[in-house]
Order: sequence, then structure tokens, then C-alpha cells
Amino acid sequence: MSRDNILHKIRTALGRGAGQAVADPPPARIRIPEAAIDARIASMLERVRALAGEAVATADPRTFVANAIAGKTAIASNAPFLAECGVTDLPGVRSGVTDREELRELCATADVGITSADYALADTGTLVLLSSPQEARMISLLPPAHIAIVPRARILTGLDELFSVLPNPAESTSSMVLITGPSRTADIEQILVRGVHGPGVLSVVVV
Repeated sequence: MSRDNILHKIRTALGRGAGQAVADPPPARIRIPEAAIDARIASMLERVRALAGEAVATADPRTFVANAIAGKTAIASNAPFLAECGVTDLPGVRSGVTDREELRELCATADVGITSADYALADTGTLVLLSSPQEARMISLLPPAHIAIVPRARILTGLDELFSVLPNPAESTSSMVLITGPSRTADIEQILVRGVHGPGVLSVVVV
């Protein structure tokens, strides 16, 4: 079938003729539910656990991370919040790396990647990471385990609120990563396998 025939069929299905201008898209329908911060935190933790991730709320994230990485190696992002929490000076944690090749090598050999998150979505348990010199995306994707430390103030209700806060992500970052639970796939014979395309273990710490 020729290209013109294919396009004609599409136009016909849409009720348009050749040369007719495309109508303006309808306005975005953004609905942001009202939810207290405690309800957002509870939903975030519940959703992460439902996806086979670990989720905790604590005022002492440093102790949680210290216990989680005991005897392991870890690479932490350059997010200022991790330093504020005292995570970057824990034994076994490398941070402050700016050379891309060195960072890639460390991520490929580290047991755990530690990041913060720019936002988190309470309704799905999703982490939102904007790629930047402070938050290199490979730290959340390459090591077999990922720990994300999120300030409670960054927990949004859901995707609609995210796009109201950040309507044009491409103006702020070259890459926006949405992480919902540990990496998983069931492409092969519908058998669920974790850790194929990224970390098979995810821990979310709400501070």
C-alpha cells in the first residue's frame, strides 16, 4: 500500500480531507487531588511495598543506609540532600565523582547506587529523577540495588501534579527518569524476572 493511500485512510478515519489544517489539541485536563502530606507518605510507602520494593519513613536515613550497605560498596550521587543526611561520608560510599568514565566504572562495580529524587508520586510509588551533574542517571540504573532518599516535601500526589510543577521537563533536563518499583520484565514466556533492565532491589527512604 502506498504512502498516499495510508495517509488517505488515516484522514478519512479522522474525518479530515487532504490539505485540511490539523485542529488545535484540546486543553490539558489536569486534576490534582487534595491530600495531606501524611496521606501522601502513607500512599507512597504502600505502593512501593506492593511493587516488591522496601519503603520506610524515618528521621534518621543515615542509620538506615549504614545498615543496608554494611559490608558492601556503594556509589552516591552528588545531590546536596545526601550530604545533608550524612550519607556521603559513610564507610564504603563513594561520592563527588564528576568524571563520566570514572563514574561509569564505579557504577558497574558497586553493589548499591544511592540517590535522592527530585520528586516522588504518591499514587504509584514512582520516583522522578531529573538527570543533572548532581543526579547522574546511571547511579539509579546500573548497580544491582538502588536506595533513594526522598524529603517528604517532594512527594506529590501524582503525574498531574508533577506536570503542573514541571510543565516542560525538557527545559530543565536532558532526561527525566520515572522509576516505579524494582526493574522487572515478563517478556520471556510471561515469567516475571527482576533486575534485567536495572536494579532488582529498590529501597525508598522518606525523610
